[in-house]
Amino acid sequence: MTRQTVTKGWFPTRHGGMALRALVALSSFGLLSACQSIIEQTYEPAVSPSSNPQIVEEVQKNDPRAQLGAREHPRIVASYGGEYKDARTERLVARITGALTAVSENPQQSYRITILNSPAINAFALPGGYLYVTRGLLALANDASEVAAVLSHEMAHVTANHGIQRQQREEAEVIASRVVSEVLSSNLAGKQALARGKLRLAAFSRNQELQADVIGVRMLGEAGYDAYAAARFLDSMAAFSRFSAVDPEADQSLDFLSSHPNAPQRVELARRHARAFGPEGTSGDRGRDYYLAGIDGLLYGDSPEEGYVRGQTFLHGQLGIRFDVPQGFQIDNKAEAVLATGPGEVAIRFDGIADTARRNLTDYIASGWVTGLQPDTIRPIAINGLEAATARASADRWDFDVTVIRIGDRIYRFLTAVPKGSTALEATASQLRSSFRRMSPNEVQSLRPLRVRVVTVRPGDTISTLAARMMGTDRKLDLFRLINAMQVTSTVRPGDKVKIISE
Repeated sequence: MTRQTVTKGWFPTRHGGMALRALVALSSFGLLSACQSIIEQTYEPAVSPSSNPQIVEEVQKNDPRAQLGAREHPRIVASYGGEYKDARTERLVARITGALTAVSENPQQSYRITILNSPAINAFALPGGYLYVTRGLLALANDASEVAAVLSHEMAHVTANHGIQRQQREEAEVIASRVVSEVLSSNLAGKQALARGKLRLAAFSRNQELQADVIGVRMLGEAGYDAYAAARFLDSMAAFSRFSAVDPEADQSLDFLSSHPNAPQRVELARRHARAFGPEGTSGDRGRDYYLAGIDGLLYGDSPEEGYVRGQTFLHGQLGIRFDVPQGFQIDNKAEAVLATGPGEVAIRFDGIADTARRNLTDYIASGWVTGLQPDTIRPIAINGLEAATARASADRWDFDVTVIRIGDRIYRFLTAVPKGSTALEATASQLRSSFRRMSPNEVQSLRPLRVRVVTVRPGDTISTLAARMMGTDRKLDLFRLINAMQVTSTVRPGDKVKIISE
């Protein structure tokens, strides 16, 4: 949860998707504070992939394609938590992109590389040479060739002008949408037609994706990288998607596989094109050593601006607050709110808003933002010495507890949703309320973000002992194998380098 909340959609998680959607119906949660300033933000040029650096804006200032990318760039960066600034990691990504640029179909095309400060697994491109890769994707990859496989695919979209073709398709889609909305009004078929249109615009066409695959694999091989990395990393991303077990109805638009389908035949196609560069295992360099050196210390998971999840606890050092969720609940720290889901379709949402007017909290609960509020249940309370208020609400098939807490000029809000009549409401809400408190200065000082740490396997180390050093997850062994692309039968040898997640 960021200090200034940004509305980016609703992301229900696996166990409590219905209850989380019910929370949306309960409250409008007008989280608009940061959206209006997105266009006003400015960004410094990122590292150029060339050995003779050039600023993209200067090289392409008369290129209408670059103007399209420049217009969308601030929105992309803001949607993904800003830029991730780390000179070593930027040099790593620039080195990979530079090698690919030299063998691209348009070597004169310059690129602006941006590492996005997001744990999501994603990479994409905008017309005019704007390339993006998330730190989450860099953490998942195990060598330079895997990142090269992703970037070469995105560069292929740029050189093939797929972005311009998509823009033309979007313009035609806008006209069609207007016709649908005017003719069919709020008819269900009309809504479905509009939804299908949005889904079509969310990704490149299948033919464009396959074309980018072919171009990308060729670039990989000609740049001297392992041409099989494309198929290998598609498998890693699919494994991560299974590990995350996201609700199929959730908005997964921040993840690579939502716009880059991982069909088995696509993986096989990538392998088939890679065979032109030799048998698997002999086709090129993976660049593992310099890649691992480049991501050692990479921020992993939540950033300090969003707060941290540690087991059943959410902590935010910059805001100086913390609370616990009951055992069996899974916390999902999103930019717009902290969500938690538990057994029995119980769901929790937590966020904060500015309140410089310092409204009375009971009046605030009754001010109209809660649908189905039961006014006679509103009451002032104190929580660990903090001014607070609580109330109950009911809507559709759900019962809700609403708790608000003031610290300074901010109001923090808990919403707890349970199926109507469930006895879990009071116990869950009570634990949340009683656990919410300010952090001590020592707690704030000792709070550290999680990072990717590259370690060397020592004699006596096993996958189990290495996985035991992982932090920030209850599924240590599964996550260790995942980020190191290991199978159940994999082993380690002294001298091997592996990734772990720790402070």
